Amino acid sequence: MHQGNHRDHEGAKKLFELTKDVKVAMLTTADQNGTLNSRPMWNNEIDENGDIWFFTKLHSPKTAEIGRDNQVNLAYSDPSSQTYVSIAGKAEVIRDQKLIDEKWQESLKTWFPNGKDDPEVGLIRIHPEQGEYWDSPSSKMVHLYGYVKASLTGESPKTETKKVNLA
Repeated sequence: MHQGNHRDHEGAKKLFELTKDVKVAMLTTADQNGTLNSRPMWNNEIDENGDIWFFTKLHSPKTAEIGRDNQVNLAYSDPSSQTYVSIAGKAEVIRDQKLIDEKWQESLKTWFPNGKDDPEVGLIRIHPEQGEYWDSPSSKMVHLYGYVKASLTGESPKTETKKVNLA
């Protein structure tokens, strides 16, 4: 897997800034029939290279799907701030106790009651290749103004949309 730093690409800083406070990302994988499956993942960490990390059970449908087709998508949504991000990339499942120890947070015991030493605990690393974000002003007054303007003029409020190549 390519290990280059993709935080330095144009637009990447904003892309990662928008996702840092979103607590849950929807991870989409494809099964053997090509059916897309999405599930919520606790937003754990974006490392210094821009790789995105999640904890997982090693034997699960998502890890089997990643083993067959490692192209995945992450969707982040924070309606309260009108922030929406989509990131496509390549995923890999990793079982490395040192990395698990480094990235472990005690709150993960909710999903992994046997703790970080459970042999079923693993990591998913996603190497982003492309992202897209939609960023709108978040104040209620701006939204009210946007609603009134759209009602009167038929024009929707301005949203910043940008595709970011991270490869």
